[in-house]
Amino acid sequence: MLIKYDKLPDFMKNKKVKYYYDILSKKRLQLLLKRLFDIFMSLILLIMLFPILLIISIIIKIDSKGPIFYRQIRITKYGREFKIFKFRTMVVDADKKGSLVTLDNDSRITKIGKKIRKIRLDELPQLINILLGDMSFVGTRPEVKKYVDFYNEEMLATLLLPAGVTSKASIEYKDEDEIISKYSKKENIDDIYLKRILPEKMKYNLEYLKNFNILLDLKLCMNTVLKVGR
Repeated sequence: MLIKYDKLPDFMKNKKVKYYYDILSKKRLQLLLKRLFDIFMSLILLIMLFPILLIISIIIKIDSKGPIFYRQIRITKYGREFKIFKFRTMVVDADKKGSLVTLDNDSRITKIGKKIRKIRLDELPQLINILLGDMSFVGTRPEVKKYVDFYNEEMLATLLLPAGVTSKASIEYKDEDEIISKYSKKENIDDIYLKRILPEKMKYNLEYLKNFNILLDLKLCMNTVLKVGR
């Protein structure tokens, strides 16, 4: 649920965020249904997928040294920090050995990591984040603070809702590494993401805020299953 506008963090209080806040404030029932859906489905999926999660955990442990999960601080609703759950697909301390943006041919990716990333299995542990309320099934992908600091006033409106596992932007940019590779010889990877990819993804994320309803969430979840895994 939304808190009162005057209770928002000061950095989010501007006219552009207020525009989206007013739209969402009229959909409180839809927001409640969204949270109930998140709790119910994440719990059910965690129970159903437990054998798969266990097998992947064992394989990761055998494949390379390091923890099973990758825990990185990301930003969610109202700018709150949380630690995301993902299966570790890269070598230990990979984020200290290169860009925070990862390409498919990144040398930091482990052997098993490359396989589970291809079909997005590394995202499954985020069901824990959804159950805890840090994330939702649908919403703006949780960014690291380094990138959130580059948000303009309108982009900050995406922090009115929890970060999500999937979204229209995630579907449309599921192969964003191809865009990065296209410009990587001339530009820094972080610059490519911030200047060329993030602004375009945000157009989809802001459009989602305008049109938000639980049926749209269900549609995006179905589209993710049908398209992203290809």
